[in-house]
Amino acid sequence: MMKKALIITISILLMAGFSFAGHTIFVEAESFGQKGGWVIDQQSFDVMKSSYLLAHGMGRPLADASTTIDIPAKGTYCIWIRTKDWAPFPKGPGQFQVLVDGKPIDKVFGADGSATWSWYAGGVLALDRGKVTLALKDLSGFDGRCDAIVLSSDPQFVPPNTLDELTAFRKKMLGLGEYPEAAGHFDLVVVGGGMAGTCMAISAARKGLKVALIQNRPVLGGNNSSEIRVHLMGNLDKNHYPTLGRIVRELDNGDPGNGNPDAKAYGDQRKLEVVAAEQNISLFLNTHIYQVEKEGDMIVAAVGRHIETNRELRFEGAYFADCTGDGTLGYLAGADYRMGRESRNETGESYAPVVEDDFTLGTSNLWASLPTDTVSSFPPTPWAIQFSDEYHIDDHKADWQWETGFGNFNTITQAEEIRDHNLRAIYGNWSYLKNNKKEKYDKYALAWVAYIGGKRESRRLLGDHILTQMDIEEGKQYTDGCVTATWTIDLHFPEAENSKYFEGEEFFASTKHIKVQPYTIPYRCLYSRNVNNLFMAGRDISTTHVAFGSTRVMRTCGMMGEAVGYAALLAKKYNTSPRGVYEQHLHEFRQMLGGNTLEMLPEEIDMEIINKKP
Repeated sequence: MMKKALIITISILLMAGFSFAGHTIFVEAESFGQKGGWVIDQQSFDVMKSSYLLAHGMGRPLADASTTIDIPAKGTYCIWIRTKDWAPFPKGPGQFQVLVDGKPIDKVFGADGSATWSWYAGGVLALDRGKVTLALKDLSGFDGRCDAIVLSSDPQFVPPNTLDELTAFRKKMLGLGEYPEAAGHFDLVVVGGGMAGTCMAISAARKGLKVALIQNRPVLGGNNSSEIRVHLMGNLDKNHYPTLGRIVRELDNGDPGNGNPDAKAYGDQRKLEVVAAEQNISLFLNTHIYQVEKEGDMIVAAVGRHIETNRELRFEGAYFADCTGDGTLGYLAGADYRMGRESRNETGESYAPVVEDDFTLGTSNLWASLPTDTVSSFPPTPWAIQFSDEYHIDDHKADWQWETGFGNFNTITQAEEIRDHNLRAIYGNWSYLKNNKKEKYDKYALAWVAYIGGKRESRRLLGDHILTQMDIEEGKQYTDGCVTATWTIDLHFPEAENSKYFEGEEFFASTKHIKVQPYTIPYRCLYSRNVNNLFMAGRDISTTHVAFGSTRVMRTCGMMGEAVGYAALLAKKYNTSPRGVYEQHLHEFRQMLGGNTLEMLPEEIDMEIINKKP
């Protein structure tokens, strides 16, 4: 009985996010049983291979995060904390303490002057066998962070810090074996639960496909969720195919604007309820896909890890869809992609740069303040970006212009740095307003600051057609044109005055809207040209950088998802590839979209009279 009880205890520890090897105990911070006011951040999972806890209090210290662990034997344990100083100028604001059974250990973490994730020694603890409570005590409310905690009875043990060694150590200590738990086999595995992925899952499920919808956050909607709060743009009423847009309308919660402090205005619950009503959708929230299995040029499975429990699941499928925005699934599968701007010589586009580069549209972290009945203060922020009477942004909330990236940061590998740069701008500007414009802002307080970045651009997966500026401006009508887009060519760049003061570290954008007439996005932009069972929808479809400036808005992305749902049905029906739908079943695809038989057919393309139209 004692042996059985020990096995059960160890299993419970593994499921709770911590484990021990000998007398080394590993605790994932994101798996703490009680989060207090701390939140889970997975935005750098592809870089760190882990999530972490973040003390996002907007300058107000948060309630403790805590968990209970079992000490396997009485003894002396060294404690290690994995963290970083996110704003070391020279010493950052993210201070926190670690409490053991309510008593703080003799060190403050998160303000050591090192901007890289590292293990920090926390001293030596004398512990009895049995249960011990660990807690993280936020001291500032300014985004302190903790990845993991290690306790070891070996005084010579130092946790590994290089990515490969740490990843192997993490998997070993968490008991993550070679074979993840089977989530099932699906007709369509949709990775990414923004508007594109959610609409695709609903579209395919309503046509009878068995769908897995996988989202790495606790809510659906992506940039249109309460975590990021960007309104939906793009027209639905200009469609050549009236069938498209119905699901987008169903999920549309109106136009609350950007950065509205009312979280309910973005309809998280509405989206979840619509998905939950679909019997053919299996929804997997908080699950980050980080591995792909292939046979030849086909994906056979994707592996994801729960961002809180670290449980791993394996998703098998006939077809897969990348709606991640970052093109994560396609990248893992070896899909062809581009990132940055093509040269004018390569594409022939007048808005392309003369020389190709790594420039991408940036990431926004929106924020808002609200009036209050009483005067409130906000501390000086010497670690933040500094503002002055000469330059500051005099507003009580953000809109889309608060944006960082522009080629100065990689929007995928430096997602954490981008978010942190945005936070330094927000907190620094707000501190200036509160302390230097008291007559205007004395009775205002920060109500909301996004800690999840709203990305605009990263990878673009390449399909059989790459949409260009000329396609858009000339209104080319391709045989497989499906989704009608209406948004301007909207390419952001650093605002001139912001560049004057913060060249190379801009955080405020401008744009010039280049008007377009409604045009259709070819279906060939919605599947990979070299991964044979991979669809895509959203901002990672096959376009040039210039054309992407028009296709990226969320109502348009949602319609892409709806269209791919129909295409996935035809692919399954005829046991063919996404390309096979174009080559052999385009007529039926167009009929499903609601179009007339030969409407918009260019004279020079007959596709064998649209797949031998009856």
